[in-house]
Amino acid sequence: MTPLLPVAATLALVSGAVAPAPAEVALTAVETGRPEPILTEDWQAGPGAAGCFRTPLSLALLTETFALYDAAEPRPVPQAPACFDAARIGADLAAGTAVAFLGARNITPGVDRVVAVYPDGRAYVWQQPNDLAGKN
Repeated sequence: MTPLLPVAATLALVSGAVAPAPAEVALTAVETGRPEPILTEDWQAGPGAAGCFRTPLSLALLTETFALYDAAEPRPVPQAPACFDAARIGADLAAGTAVAFLGARNITPGVDRVVAVYPDGRAYVWQQPNDLAGKN
């Protein structure tokens, strides 16, 4: 297992802006309100703003420790790895077979990093506009 691998050298946002890739995947802790790194393995990422990985952490632990993200709306991402199927992830989130977490709020103004995790440890990361998008 290789913990805390980068998604890619840079992540292109839906808006065309670029944010630095995280040095690790982090989820926002309920207790502190700050992103904290989680264990990851089996990374698949391209130069786009999405990636796929696995985590050995249980959903029970994750949901007790980290902030859920109710507004998750995965969208197709240019240059995303083949494993990133936004429509499938979105359907699974709606059906409750995956859970979305806040990775980090406002990684650039108006854009959040979101992570969806399945009970078997599959996980997907992407960036999406938040309620501040387009507001100055």
